Amino acid sequence: VQFVESGGGSVQPGGSLRLSCAASPFTVYDMGWYRQAPGKQRELVASITSGMSTKYADSVKGRFTISRDNTKNTVYLQMNSLKPEDTAVYYCNTEPWRPITTIPEDSWGQGTQVTVSS
Repeated sequence: VQFVESGGGSVQPGGSLRLSCAASPFTVYDMGWYRQAPGKQRELVASITSGMSTKYADSVKGRFTISRDNTKNTVYLQMNSLKPEDTAVYYCNTEPWRPITTIPEDSWGQGTQVTVSS
């Protein structure tokens, strides 16, 4: 499966962004949004199952919303009330229940940069 992430950008604290992840070929996998900040390990921030159940990291709970549109082969991450600590490259991938260290490096897309700064 190939992933193409988009929608990142530079915003001020308190701003919003909506990220998109197009997966090809698209099957109804469980999907996750991840992020990697400079000098830090990649972390899972949100996941959504094929049955639309969602989970969030404590750091984004109440601010981020993950959703999917299977008719468009796309998963979204709506990010509100952004903070400087949300600055990172954001990625999507399948099977978010896997330990991140077991996810093949060549399965990641190019990611999309999110920068939150005043």
